[in-house]
Amino acid sequence: MAYRSEFYVFDGDKPVPAVIRNYTKADFDQLIDIQAECFPPPFPSDLWWNKEQLTNHVELFPDGALCIEVEGVLAGSLTGLIVDFDPSHPEHTWEEITDSGYIRNHSPHGKTLYIVDISVRPKFRKLGLGKLMMQAMYQVVISLGLDRLLGGGRMPGYHKFAHDLSAQEYLQQLIDGRKKDPVITFLLRCGRTPLTVAENYLEDEESLNYGALMEWKNPFKV
Repeated sequence: MAYRSEFYVFDGDKPVPAVIRNYTKADFDQLIDIQAECFPPPFPSDLWWNKEQLTNHVELFPDGALCIEVEGVLAGSLTGLIVDFDPSHPEHTWEEITDSGYIRNHSPHGKTLYIVDISVRPKFRKLGLGKLMMQAMYQVVISLGLDRLLGGGRMPGYHKFAHDLSAQEYLQQLIDGRKKDPVITFLLRCGRTPLTVAENYLEDEESLNYGALMEWKNPFKV
């Protein structure tokens, strides 16, 4: 089911036209450019989206391939797949559950929409586009009758406090409002709630390879 939502975002006090829609093959070059802007060197360029991955996104699960335009410029993207997830056994890595971003393990009969990636060009980040795309994906969850949206968030602030706090204790301090984290605090603002901390979730020096698994439950499926 095609997704398209037109609205305004605010650049200061100025309303600016924006659109969230499904991305297509025509967007691939711009989507790779967005990855390059979001993950510049020393981040390895071979970990940016490639066209085989993007082709899988739009062919295997086009409902989970969203992008946002601002005044006609592609400004960000959000990608997901459907998985079979057992909350009583939440352990996994990003590579395992997303097929390293190729999503060949997409399960149409699953009940959990899993976030593979969210990226917003740095110059557009003051407009709140990430939260708007996340809310759009919540609408996809409802439309498809799924149980939840789930994803693992980096914890890039954790390395500053790892000598005093476990990863779970760091996450709890974020929930308590005693600390802020660029990624986890953003996800909390988007309505996501933490399930657990996953060890060796992804290779990330700042997070010491930890990830916080955070969900949003379909309010019509409680």
